[in-house]
Amino acid sequence: MLKGRLIHPELSQALAAAGHGGRVLLADANYPVSTATPHTATRISLNLTSGMLTVTDVLDVLLDAIPIEGAAVMVPDSGPDPSVFAEFRRLLDRATTGPGGAPASFSIERLTRHQFYAAASAPNVAVAVATGEGRLYANLLLTIGVVA
Repeated sequence: MLKGRLIHPELSQALAAAGHGGRVLLADANYPVSTATPHTATRISLNLTSGMLTVTDVLDVLLDAIPIEGAAVMVPDSGPDPSVFAEFRRLLDRATTGPGGAPASFSIERLTRHQFYAAASAPNVAVAVATGEGRLYANLLLTIGVVA
């Protein structure tokens, strides 16, 4: 039995095998995980029902399990940023510290739809998590960092 927050065996194993520079896709319910991720990625379905689990639910747990050195979002062609981006930033900022342990602002890369699909299909995507997230543009591509 695991003691930490992340107790999903397949997800724990896939993250441990990914290593530095590996990428983790947290996909909303609309994202085509089976066709827009590399065949080598471990695909994990956490989409029990609409709204369960959300991308931010999964991100919150992953921040305690792996170091994050980068993140990217898919931006809409026009209009304001989706509100979920502020939640991503809040969660990522909470897990980021600067010199001396001071809070630091996390930089999130902004990709067009086509750029995001290309990045999420790249060979370095080690894990793809399908969620029940119903909010549009709630896809997040994380890059695993190193353990200090």
